[in-house]
Amino acid sequence: MKKTIDCRGMACPLPVVNAKKASEELQTGDVLTVLVDNEVAVQNLQRFAAHKGFVSTAEKRAEKEFAVVITVSGEAAAKQPEPETVCTPDVRRKGLMVVLSANTMGSGDPKLGTALMKSFVFALTRQDRLPDTILCYNSGAYLTCQGSDLLEDLKLLESEGVTILTCGTCLDFYGLRDKLAVGVVTNMYEIVEQMETAQSIVKP
Repeated sequence: MKKTIDCRGMACPLPVVNAKKASEELQTGDVLTVLVDNEVAVQNLQRFAAHKGFVSTAEKRAEKEFAVVITVSGEAAAKQPEPETVCTPDVRRKGLMVVLSANTMGSGDPKLGTALMKSFVFALTRQDRLPDTILCYNSGAYLTCQGSDLLEDLKLLESEGVTILTCGTCLDFYGLRDKLAVGVVTNMYEIVEQMETAQSIVKP
């Protein structure tokens, strides 16, 4: 018997939950194909299959389409804890710091510089490996405060574990101390320490 379940668009851990339920209705030798749209779900499904003693293979069919084929074989592992389902793996590149020392990118027309900075931060959110830390100082402090067009992307990065630091002296100088909307306040001592220990620094 062959069975296919479509778990594309489902939030973690639903693909594993549905695969587990479907597998309980199958017999030895039956094949279950699970369609998902991200690699984390693929890894979780293969971890589940291995725990159950099943054989699994994965195939990437399109940019956001994967098929995990699970062949039911043997018996489910007895009296063993369920494998951990990881929904938010650490995708940061340890030691990578991004420094935003201005609210624009490059020199020249301010309007263009603002657009370039917005595009740069947006592009950061789309990288396979995110920075470990984002450091904002001088007019870069505006980027983390209320009214910034970058807040949505910066909050997304923070939700993925990226540490966002904004210079407290800079916030005070620009009168922004009470408007910080993402990340935490830092000081020059920590700025120096972070820069000295960073493995690589990217400054647009």
